[in-house]
Amino acid sequence: MTTYIYGIAATTHPALPEGMGGIGEPAHKVRVLRHGDLAALVSDSPEDLRPKRRDLLAHQSVLDEAGAGGPVLPMRFGSLAQDDDAVVAVLADRAGHYAERLRALEGKAEYNVKAAHDEQAVLHHVLAENPELRALVEANQRAGGGSYEQKLYLGEQVTAAVRAREASDGAEVLRALEPCADSVSVAPEGTGWLANVSFLVNRESADGFVAAVEELRREQPHLELRVHGPLPPYSFVDPGPARPADDAASVGRGR
Repeated sequence: MTTYIYGIAATTHPALPEGMGGIGEPAHKVRVLRHGDLAALVSDSPEDLRPKRRDLLAHQSVLDEAGAGGPVLPMRFGSLAQDDDAVVAVLADRAGHYAERLRALEGKAEYNVKAAHDEQAVLHHVLAENPELRALVEANQRAGGGSYEQKLYLGEQVTAAVRAREASDGAEVLRALEPCADSVSVAPEGTGWLANVSFLVNRESADGFVAAVEELRREQPHLELRVHGPLPPYSFVDPGPARPADDAASVGRGR
């Protein structure tokens, strides 16, 4: 049966959640595969594995339970291997890499910050900062909205100014919060947010990071900020180089 991988930890981890209910209906029991200094948290995988809410929550719960007791490298939902032997083979092949990542992530958590504009508030800022654009809006208003061409031109100018503000505000989110983090992972453009950034934060200084987010909210009220965390450090787990014919090529990558 296909093996499902939740995460990787050290064999010295004090509280691996062996026997805990994992994904599937009924829940498949979590078991621990060991090789040398490494342990993989796994279970059997349902044949019809899909990102159902129940299974997503079960995946997260296993990682939360493990993460509460010590460092764990979280795998993305849907990380699979052909069987248990394939998982053990990958632990052996990448032992040095996984051990290094466990050391690097010990005592740390991920906070994801997404930012968007309050549309009315940012429009007010754009007009306040751009006298020429403000004059153009006022002229169109005096002309009863202006001609079709004037409305089109005004819309293009407003859109360009808002996009420029999105870029500057995205950079401001990074500038304000990066000093509070050990590492940063920026999501690719096109996510629908002006900023979508994950921060690797030392758990002992997490209060300072949260305070920096609140300060940013006060200073930039036109920004809508969503913060998710503390999370397992998904964005900072490098699975390492894959072997060309690896039987467990999907370990560390979601399908």
